[in-house]
Amino acid sequence: MFSLTVNGEKREIEAAADTPLLWVLRDTLGITSVKYTCGVGECGMCTVLMNGTAQRSCVITLEESAGSSITTIEGLPDEHPIKQAWIEHQVPQCGYCQPGIMLQAVDFLTRVPNPTETQINQAMDDVICRCGSHARMKVALKDAVNTLNQKQGG
Repeated sequence: MFSLTVNGEKREIEAAADTPLLWVLRDTLGITSVKYTCGVGECGMCTVLMNGTAQRSCVITLEESAGSSITTIEGLPDEHPIKQAWIEHQVPQCGYCQPGIMLQAVDFLTRVPNPTETQINQAMDDVICRCGSHARMKVALKDAVNTLNQKQGG
């Protein structure tokens, strides 16, 4: 039995220790916003926040994540600047990749609150969006930076 806090709720999980966190979230807990695509941590579709840091859930085992706080897109408040900017700039086309990409953006802005264009490009170019919404993502990310800076008085 393993304990996780998922979107603020403590959960007890009974599964094999080597089960990828992705499958625990999707199959055991029914959180289907966490997507499976590559299975090797390269594409970013399965990204979640683990203790506030973006992690690819397809390559993290249940045992490795035990005791952690996991946030999926459902756990991010609706008023979060990333969610608001994504809506305002109509970032998604199909939307398949967006939950993971948004969580990666949240982690990035936590670490780099005033990023340069180059830093934004580097941080967001390792996630795959087959629809090609990267240009809208980057505009929305800049907008979220401005909103966060205004909220923090910067």
